[in-house]
Amino acid sequence: MPRRLFVLLAVLPLLVAGCKKAQEKLGLVKASPTPAATASAVAPAVVKATPTPAPAVNRNARFIVLCYHRFEDKPKDLVTLPNDFRAQMQALKDNGISVISMRDLLAWRHGEKSIPNKSAIITLDDGWNSQYYLAWPILKQFGYPFTLFIYTDYVEKGGKSMTWGQLEEMRDAGVDIEAHTVSHHDLRHAPRGQDYPAWLHNEVYTCKQILEDKLGIKVFCFAFPYGFHNEVVRKTCTEAGYEFQFTVYGQHMGIDAPGDQIGRYAVDSIKPQVFKAALDFGAGNEGGQGVEETQLAAASMVTEPMDNARIKNPKPTIKANLATMGEVDPNSVEMRISGFGVVPAKYDPQTKLVTYDFTQKLVPKTYTVILSAKVKGKKVETRWMFTVDPNAPVAAN
Repeated sequence: MPRRLFVLLAVLPLLVAGCKKAQEKLGLVKASPTPAATASAVAPAVVKATPTPAPAVNRNARFIVLCYHRFEDKPKDLVTLPNDFRAQMQALKDNGISVISMRDLLAWRHGEKSIPNKSAIITLDDGWNSQYYLAWPILKQFGYPFTLFIYTDYVEKGGKSMTWGQLEEMRDAGVDIEAHTVSHHDLRHAPRGQDYPAWLHNEVYTCKQILEDKLGIKVFCFAFPYGFHNEVVRKTCTEAGYEFQFTVYGQHMGIDAPGDQIGRYAVDSIKPQVFKAALDFGAGNEGGQGVEETQLAAASMVTEPMDNARIKNPKPTIKANLATMGEVDPNSVEMRISGFGVVPAKYDPQTKLVTYDFTQKLVPKTYTVILSAKVKGKKVETRWMFTVDPNAPVAAN
């Protein structure tokens, strides 16, 4: 190869490169990006999301749950006069008690929101059509949310029961609808001739399924018929997916109240003292610290008859050992029995035994014993149930 040609081939790339740089300077062509710049252009910057801080929840709030049934013009057991109901709804407002929804309570318990220091939940049981015709208009006037506890066998039974159409209308208006079993039977015992586990499963699970299927809702609360329950019933309800289970054991409760035994004040017009007790959150209770605190006594308390016992004797002796309550004020011990009210029970501070002898025969049915006392200035209360059954074995007494 001639020397002159060789030199030309060697210099040519340098001339081309120099020409390109000159063009870049003049802006005739774009400069080639560096590897680092190329990577920066291809890979977008990673932006880390700032986590939303959890809301500050007022754990000192207290709440009550009110339970109503029928609304009629003549006072009797489980019946509330419409005028009384309207006055009670006004009394909640006048006493600075905020009515909240069931879902507000759930969100508070989950730490998702706060509720007012003094809150109330209103519940109506069974599915009486007077709840639709009389109670609902009053609740709408006050703008109060509320919950219906429905037992499904009663819907569209004619007479005084609600229809599915009425329930749909209330659902569409924002009314909360929850479960109250299929048949409204005492869940601790199956009807005669039925297998208890299968029957209980149907009462707890099928009621939920019917309400959810018929109304297209999510049911997460359950109310025990008559307030009766035991460990098996509560466990079945928990397994069925109920987050709250309700009794009729009225009390002022806090955020740590047991979800499977939330108490309700059963209100009607012949027992005005029940609603009055519900209103009393205690002096200085704005921060949730009442003068008296209602507590359940230790489960180890020895009672006679035992809780949920079936006894044959129609004139039993009622006994309880209060040792597990602590240092009881002897003058504060009080025993109440359903259907009788306060009874003249005797308390022995030495043996810690409280006793009451029935001198009249009890009719065959279930009775509730409520025992309360003060311990260090705080009210401590417990309850248990027994059933008088002529067919019960003698050994059960």
